[in-house]
Amino acid sequence: MTAVTRRVRIAYGEHGLDIDVPVDATVIEPLFERAADDQEAVLRDALRRPVAGPPLRERVRGRGSVAISMCDLTRPQPRQAMVQAILDEIEGLVPLRDVVVLVATGTHRGNTAEEIREMLGDEIPRQVRVVNHDARDRSTLLWCGVRGDGVPVWLNREWMDAGVRITTGFVEPHFFAGFSGGPKLAAPGLAALETVMVLHDARRIGHPDARWGVCEGNPVHDDIRAIAAETGVDFALDVILNRDKGIVAAYGGALAEMHAAARSHARRLSMREVDAPADVVVTTNSGYPLDQNLYQAVKGMSAAAQVVRPGGTIVCAAECRDGFPDHGEYREILQTAPSPQALLDSIRSRRDTVPDQWQVQIQARIQVQADVVVHASYLSDADLRQAHLQPTHDISEVVADRVARVGAGARVVVLPEGPQTIPYLAAR
Repeated sequence: MTAVTRRVRIAYGEHGLDIDVPVDATVIEPLFERAADDQEAVLRDALRRPVAGPPLRERVRGRGSVAISMCDLTRPQPRQAMVQAILDEIEGLVPLRDVVVLVATGTHRGNTAEEIREMLGDEIPRQVRVVNHDARDRSTLLWCGVRGDGVPVWLNREWMDAGVRITTGFVEPHFFAGFSGGPKLAAPGLAALETVMVLHDARRIGHPDARWGVCEGNPVHDDIRAIAAETGVDFALDVILNRDKGIVAAYGGALAEMHAAARSHARRLSMREVDAPADVVVTTNSGYPLDQNLYQAVKGMSAAAQVVRPGGTIVCAAECRDGFPDHGEYREILQTAPSPQALLDSIRSRRDTVPDQWQVQIQARIQVQADVVVHASYLSDADLRQAHLQPTHDISEVVADRVARVGAGARVVVLPEGPQTIPYLAAR
């Protein structure tokens, strides 16, 4: 007898998860590029042969202190390799005591000393200061004026006081900011809570161009770029990663030109055309560290929402070892209304933005469009229902059930790497 299902391995936690899907399911993954054989050389070349502007050493020479911005633990940035490459490159130009590495937490919690060692290894934190940005501590912030479309901007004081400001990150499509990396490592990464609230208000998040792969004309990214350009980033270093988190390519130099080049590369690898909507879309949040909590898993849901039919089903696998998480207001906001539509109505009617409402706004918008079922090892069924989500302990069973409900011709799409691959409908 011909098999009616096939087994697919999807990203989940640190070890993945095997699920059964219909044999004719469409499995969409990013184009795989092998990591560079000599990743240190790739980083060094990006610092010495930038996309635009002078090499890093020329930028640093005679400028005094250096601040380096990097992603927090919720992102799979190869921080140790990137920061070490910068430290090696500026050796002899700046004393290590005058270098600070800033963890661009945005509104997230600060990372622990153990997490910082996990991100940077043992040696870098002994060589230079590593400081968690705190969006809520006004004493650590500097007023930078009103920028972009009426955004009141406070940025990290150590960042603004540095003689040279260097962003480091990685570039992939982002669910409402267009692409990650680049200017996001200044704002919202190093911005005050009030600045982040405006950048993430309901008007901007609800704009039709605040979406995957769109930067110009996206009100969120337009303002992020304006803040970075008007407050000053001296050098930017971004990488492109494959599914194994290996460095495929590195781009350095003047922020705007560097980020445009990196975005073009990321778009080729990550965005895939789909010819028709699917009845069922299985997605993930790319495994650890991206699937540490439900808040982050909204990105995986959003990737699936690009190609699910109205009234269809999204099944999301996210381990959520960090819960909702417990910090922030995401969980509390989810429980303020009896349904996703009621949540949307409430957010749209608010005068002021509250922390984490943007994630709830996007999640609720997806849930109005489709049923969302979640498999999460560290959240109970009751936890998920509080978030208006349907729990499951067996993804294969849910897929089979929803396919049976649709009947002959049911279309299933699987995104094993979640938001590492962004599908889009051909007509869009």
